[in-house]
Amino acid sequence: MSQQLDISQWLPITRKEVLNRGWDQLDVIIISGDAYVDHPAFGSAVIGRILEDEGLRVAIVPQPNWQDDLRDFKKLGEPRLFFGVTSGCMDSMVNHYTANKRKRSTDAYTPGGDAGFRPDYACKVYTQLLKSIYPHIPVLIGGIEASLRRVTHYDYWEDRLFPNMLTMSGADLLVYGMGELPLREIVKRLKDGQTFDQMKNIPQTAYLHPRKEEVPQSTLWKTLALSSHERCLRNKIAFAANFKHIEQESNKTQADRLTQGVGDHTLVINPPYPPMTESEIDRSFDLPYTRLPHPKYHKRGSIPAYEMIRFSINMHRGCFGGCSFCTISAHQGKFIASRSEESILNEVEKVCDMPDFKGYISDLGGPSGNMYKMKGKVQSICDRCVSPSCIHPVICSNLDTNHDQMTDLYKKVDANPRVKKAFVSSGIRYDLLADSYNKNGDESLDRYMEQLVTRHISGRLKVAPEHTSDDTLRVMRKPSFKHFHRFKKKYEDINKKNGLNQPLIPYFISSHPGCKEIDMANLAAETKEMGFKLEQVQGFTPTPMTVATIIYYSGVHPYTLKPVYTAKTQKEKKNQHLFFFWHKRENRRRIKDKLTNWGRPDLAERLIEKKKVTAQRQKKSRR
Repeated sequence: MSQQLDISQWLPITRKEVLNRGWDQLDVIIISGDAYVDHPAFGSAVIGRILEDEGLRVAIVPQPNWQDDLRDFKKLGEPRLFFGVTSGCMDSMVNHYTANKRKRSTDAYTPGGDAGFRPDYACKVYTQLLKSIYPHIPVLIGGIEASLRRVTHYDYWEDRLFPNMLTMSGADLLVYGMGELPLREIVKRLKDGQTFDQMKNIPQTAYLHPRKEEVPQSTLWKTLALSSHERCLRNKIAFAANFKHIEQESNKTQADRLTQGVGDHTLVINPPYPPMTESEIDRSFDLPYTRLPHPKYHKRGSIPAYEMIRFSINMHRGCFGGCSFCTISAHQGKFIASRSEESILNEVEKVCDMPDFKGYISDLGGPSGNMYKMKGKVQSICDRCVSPSCIHPVICSNLDTNHDQMTDLYKKVDANPRVKKAFVSSGIRYDLLADSYNKNGDESLDRYMEQLVTRHISGRLKVAPEHTSDDTLRVMRKPSFKHFHRFKKKYEDINKKNGLNQPLIPYFISSHPGCKEIDMANLAAETKEMGFKLEQVQGFTPTPMTVATIIYYSGVHPYTLKPVYTAKTQKEKKNQHLFFFWHKRENRRRIKDKLTNWGRPDLAERLIEKKKVTAQRQKKSRR
């Protein structure tokens, strides 16, 4: 297969490939913690293609060796404009370690799934090495790791606060969020002769300014000063209070500029760009990707993350759910940026043209599968909003939740004669489809559900109610579990009507802030009585830039500054996780003893007593 591919269709990754293009010097060199997959789901490919689209000579150095003589960092020479650095599609620490801080044995973004091809804190390590070799060449950092560590943040793996990634790495400029718009503006200014030191007013960027000098006044934005890094180190409450402002300004259409003192500098974070327009996001997805890994990797094995998405299509970005444990809105924003129907359908044709395509599109979705084209009914109301979620504690009356544009698009993809099935594998927001919760709902919800259930489910549907305890769900910014019962019935009724047997697979989290052991016991009992035996379960992992992580570290909610219980020790976490596995014989005695000691023999009976008891309760519950 490698002999049939024209390697010039990819961005160059070796000196030979650069020379074959007749280039004597590159304009930009991208250093990435991921293998190079030329696909719009991989950030380094997107950035590389944008730079190419701007007329620049660009190459990628994927997964350079940082432990030898650093030849990978030197092989392409000095770029004329700058180095771009990203840890990859994941924060390197999330990529490397489990919730229990155990080292992972695989890496989904490496050929063969092999681990060990990127360092911990990759963005910092790569940048520091580049600065040691090429101190006079600017370094621009971006991607998930830089974006979510753009301000003082808690690092779970070191169990302490770190300063922002600019301070940690020594980079010249940081782009946060989805980088297309700020990157194009940076390139435009470089072409106009500006240096990185002069780029102080580009939206969605952050830079360091000498602390002894006053930050220049802005005619574009108001400025909000956060508690300094030093104060955060001394005072957990000050650190927690910062986050309310960080989250709100990340999700406003007309946000303030943030500043924070750190060492000898002041960190300046400019507000984000407005959500991308349809033409802007189309321009990004319509670039000439090969949709394939670089041919260099053929002998090293497949790249697991690519295998998962090779036949998938991303319809939109952003998520207005605002879940406390999720980083999507912190990186992509809460407002939805949707591609045009034409762009999506054109990508369907590109997928169908792939030589190994068998007729099945693995996913037609987005961060939350059923938010395509959704936005506020009156934009001026959205412009004034500071709420982190559009659907919690209730669905905003200004949110248009009509699902017809999605349904119509699914049908058009279905009508393609080369597509046998187009699955929706992205997690859908069941609360948008529950009549009991979505008071803005209309008949489009039923039409969408019918289309989804009958045409776009690959055997089973995964949804994420996350918990059954109302107290825990409020901390999570998720709806009451009673609405999941309503959704489940609706889902099962459609399956039954159409003669289908497609199980519903719910996802839950243990040890989330606000969750106590008794809450996990109740979760286990209630889901057991619903017929679920939970196999795929998740322990809460604190990651930078989430409400839940702030609570985990500080002990208080950043919006109220009131204490919130959180399981922190390994013993506390294991005790909560235990209830997920009530069905394992070796766990039954411990569970029964715990519940008996708590004075809850009723829960013990529901969980581990004879099957006839459960059957009786199920019958009673249905009545």
